[in-house]
Amino acid sequence: MEEENAVELLQRFRRDRRVLLDFILSGSLIKKVVMPPGAVTLDDVDLDQVSVDHVLNCAKKGGMLELSEAIRDYHDSTGLPQMNSTSSADEFFLVTDPAFSGSPPRRAPPPIPASTPISVAAPVYAPSPVASLSSVAKSESFNSEEERELTVDDIEIDDFEDDDLDAEEFASARVVRRNTNDASDLVPKLPTFATGIADDDIRETAYEVLLACAGAAGGLIVPSKEKKKDKKSRLMRKLGRSKTQTLASQSDRAPGMAGLLETMRAQMEISESMDIRTRKGLLNALTGKVGKRMDTLLIPLELLCCISRTEFSDKKAYIRWQKRQLYMLEEGLINHPVVGFSESGRKGSELRILLAKIEESEFRESSAGEVQRTECLRSLREIAVSLAERSTRGDLTGEVCHWADGYPLNVKLYEKLLLSVFDILDEGKLTEEVEEILELLKSTWRVLGITETIHYTCYTWVLFRQFVITRELGVLQHAIEQLNRIPLREQRGPQERLHLKSLSSRVDGQELSFLQSFLSPIQKWADKRLGDYHLHFSEACGKSIGHANWWCHYFDPAVMEGILQVAIVTRRLLVEESETGIVSTSAMDRDQIESYISSSIKTAFTRTLQGVDKSDAMHDHSLALLAEETKKLLKKESSLFSPILSQRHPQSIVISASLLHRLYGIKLKPFLDGAEHLTEDVVSVFPAADSLEHYIMSLISSTSGDGTAEVNLRKLNSYQVESVSGTLVMRWVNSQLGRLLGWVDRALQQERWEPISPQQRHAPSIVEVYRIVEETVDQFFALKVPMRSSELNSLFRGVDNAFQVFAKHVTDKLDKKEDLIPPVPILTRYKKEAGIKAFVKKELFESKLPEETTKSRVVDVQATPILCVQLNTLFYAISQLNKLEDSIWEQWTAKKPREQFIKKSLEEKSPSLKQKGSFDGSRKDINAAIDRICEFTGTKIIFWDLREPFIENLYKPSVSQNRLEDLVEPLDLDGLVRVLLDGGSSRVFYHTDAKILEEDLEVLKEFFISGGDGLPRGVVENHVARVRQVIKLHGYETRELIDDLRSSSGGGGSKLGGDTQTLLRILCHRTDPEASQFLKKQFRIPKSLS
Repeated sequence: MEEENAVELLQRFRRDRRVLLDFILSGSLIKKVVMPPGAVTLDDVDLDQVSVDHVLNCAKKGGMLELSEAIRDYHDSTGLPQMNSTSSADEFFLVTDPAFSGSPPRRAPPPIPASTPISVAAPVYAPSPVASLSSVAKSESFNSEEERELTVDDIEIDDFEDDDLDAEEFASARVVRRNTNDASDLVPKLPTFATGIADDDIRETAYEVLLACAGAAGGLIVPSKEKKKDKKSRLMRKLGRSKTQTLASQSDRAPGMAGLLETMRAQMEISESMDIRTRKGLLNALTGKVGKRMDTLLIPLELLCCISRTEFSDKKAYIRWQKRQLYMLEEGLINHPVVGFSESGRKGSELRILLAKIEESEFRESSAGEVQRTECLRSLREIAVSLAERSTRGDLTGEVCHWADGYPLNVKLYEKLLLSVFDILDEGKLTEEVEEILELLKSTWRVLGITETIHYTCYTWVLFRQFVITRELGVLQHAIEQLNRIPLREQRGPQERLHLKSLSSRVDGQELSFLQSFLSPIQKWADKRLGDYHLHFSEACGKSIGHANWWCHYFDPAVMEGILQVAIVTRRLLVEESETGIVSTSAMDRDQIESYISSSIKTAFTRTLQGVDKSDAMHDHSLALLAEETKKLLKKESSLFSPILSQRHPQSIVISASLLHRLYGIKLKPFLDGAEHLTEDVVSVFPAADSLEHYIMSLISSTSGDGTAEVNLRKLNSYQVESVSGTLVMRWVNSQLGRLLGWVDRALQQERWEPISPQQRHAPSIVEVYRIVEETVDQFFALKVPMRSSELNSLFRGVDNAFQVFAKHVTDKLDKKEDLIPPVPILTRYKKEAGIKAFVKKELFESKLPEETTKSRVVDVQATPILCVQLNTLFYAISQLNKLEDSIWEQWTAKKPREQFIKKSLEEKSPSLKQKGSFDGSRKDINAAIDRICEFTGTKIIFWDLREPFIENLYKPSVSQNRLEDLVEPLDLDGLVRVLLDGGSSRVFYHTDAKILEEDLEVLKEFFISGGDGLPRGVVENHVARVRQVIKLHGYETRELIDDLRSSSGGGGSKLGGDTQTLLRILCHRTDPEASQFLKKQFRIPKSLS
């Protein structure tokens, strides 16, 4: 693209150079021009080989110009850089390419280019005058005092003595430098003219038509020549005027039609001399034609007859002018006539012959040539007038002269007239007289065959093309206004419909109507930009795209909205024009918007994909980068373009988001299918792809209406990243959990159950287990891949199982607490000497001492400190379990915030979810282990560690001799009940001992309460209640106990509140003959040995 632009720019410079040289050499700037040998006129000289500097120096000195010397000077200096005639020794020119220059050189010198002959036709070092003029602003000021080469801009009109040459003529000869490349792809589909007439020819003829139409209204006068003297230096003042300054003609122009025509002349860049010649010729053509309107004249023919060679400053200018008039006659009457020939083209052939003879007459001797010209003009009038004045479109003979209303000549002429509405110095603005100009142009409708539809269509075309060139939003809005004024088919009259139907042309083998010729290029241009609106309308896209997208440097929503409106309206008009049937307007608009979105999204995605492939990212996978860039693309779509597109298609963002989802999914699927392990690429791609999908889903949900979001989301073909990732994560979790169990087992095997420190009374093994668990959890959440709740549940189950294994291992080595409790002594009654008589069969009871039995069965009981460390360890485990669970949930919520509401709803149903949900198994097992160790430890202390002072010696031989206060610290209530009811044959209790036992019970109760530092009073009271009931029974008389035992044994129930076994055991400890006699008869209990 850059190479093509450079070639076009060079061609334009060369063309401008030739025009300027031709102007200087054809005018009076040079007093005398000596042709080189073999050349007769300037047409025989190749102006590309003439030195501009040589010509300008001759013009400045006022000397004679020898073209042979100018050509020789050009060839002598073509290989050298252009000099500025300064004597400064500090300036020098580089022969090498500056791109390879540096200070100092840090690389090898560039390769020597292949020597090629220097092209004479395309000099490199000597730029054309136009190029020099454009570069002055960058290099030096116009007001620089340094001596420099003479350029065209230095030539003052006052230096010339030719009165026919004024500032306006010089301005018209100067090539208008417009940036036509910007609109190179915006050309109406019209056939080319066979005669090869240029745009300048059409412009000048259009002005002649305008003068004739103005003359028909009586507004044509010939201005005086005296005003020309005041305008000799106006060219330089005009070129130096700022765009913001007001044209002098806008304030000083004459009122009425004369002033408006003067404005039109300046707007259309018509020289004053040409204007005067044309006015005189038209006025002379009406001489002797009474009642004839000026706009019914065959203008080119009349001007040929009324304007002579002597009115031109040089012959060459006259020949060009005559050639233009002859070509216009050929195009209007032969090539593009509004009325067909009825004689098989015979008159057309005769007309062509006459036109050729008239053109040939200028190259014959003056007398013979004038005779030939006069005769040919006479014959030409006979044929041309008969062809031009035939009636058509319902007009009368002679009412309209049909020479300029043939299609497409008429619209090309009218287009040049419409171009006059723009300010010549600020082409992005309409001139102040735009309304007056448009009203004046209506006078040409009759001659050019223009209708309302043709006017609005051509005016829309001119405005839109000017917008493309100038980038002005106001011009675009005005073009849209005119586009909306184009009548639809049913709004046109029947005559206009027939007329428009006849306006057709064949271009590139395709038959096109008038509307198709002008509107289809606009539609094509708009479709091209909207089909890739991410490129053409994005922010600062001109920085990267360059000259081809000049109008997208800054994103303006109004520009895109305007072009979108142009595209939609033109499509409607063209669909109606094609007569293929009209579909619903809204449906057609939506389909058009969808096509733009689809095209632009696909193109932008392809461009993004290419950019990712060219990037040199070292850490991230290309698919991860593509996901991030796709998300940026979608954000730009939703923030910049969707607000515009959604005005005409509410589901625009849904379409673009769904399409991007599908395009990225196509690239992602092969990677998903090949993922088997959690590699670095997987960890890089999966989160990016999942994030993109969730962003797309949230965008669709937020922009969809009620009830449509679910439908739109269901249409998406989910990436299933979570499913694939979940499988890989599950494999990782299972392997890590196996490793975790191994570490738990290792920690337990190394455990010696010693506290870490006096302050930390738990074992090191639980700390190690928690360290491994937390490390596993951290690694789990460090996996930046999408996960489902099933993977989290698997982690929870694995950690829960690890703590269950730990708790089970702690309790596996505990003996049963029953093994620590000695057997209950057999019930005996006291001997007769003690007042007890009883008999019983000896085989019913064993007399083996319980101490011996216990010692033989329990040989390996863990020490109490170890049991305490184990108990503290389990307590530490369950207390830290809540923190661990909270931490896991917090990390999960942060990782997947979209699932937070699920957890919240579950918590509302189960307030203790955190405590009972995730680690239920380990909590249950640890609590059970704590209970078991507590029970075992309590039993061991009473029945094993304190067996001798408590079980064997308390209240022996009597209550008063061995009180509880002597053993209060190591006691518990179960042991006291054991002593009171199963104290053995060596213990006796009297009913008077109940008061003493009650006092001991109070002492034991306060011991457990410990002034509020021990167990809660309510808990202690509940345990003491049973012991207090036993002591109360000890306070009853023997007779009362016997009667109550008989009553309860007979099924009547106990009145004293004791059960049968309790009453029996109390009686066995009484040294009462009555009790001994009762036990002997009723229960056959043997008497004690002591």
